[in-house]
Amino acid sequence: QVQLVESGGGLVQPGGSLRLSCAASRNIFSIDVMGWYRQAPGKQRELVAAITSRSSTNYADSVKGRFTISRNIAKNTVYLQMNSLKPEDTAVYYCNGVIAMSDYWGQGTQVTVSS
Repeated sequence: QVQLVESGGGLVQPGGSLRLSCAASRNIFSIDVMGWYRQAPGKQRELVAAITSRSSTNYADSVKGRFTISRNIAKNTVYLQMNSLKPEDTAVYYCNGVIAMSDYWGQGTQVTVSS
């Protein structure tokens, strides 16, 4: 099992940047995949970005070139750097961890992009 705690959300103007953090309660090398999902009102939760234990990354087409997922092994933390934010990026962002095909979720952090 793992506990995941997100931080870093908030209100930002279009074109701005935010960095989300996800702190894990165990060594993230032991987590098969860590990722960020988001859910906007009235929409399904969608994958934003993911990183495997071998550092392979994957991004949704809508965020490629704007968002970057990374990790700090020493801090057991995964980050999502979000640049050039758009109003359509507004959502609750959730950290996800997969261990032996079991999913674990954080509580979510709100990101609002608005002028």
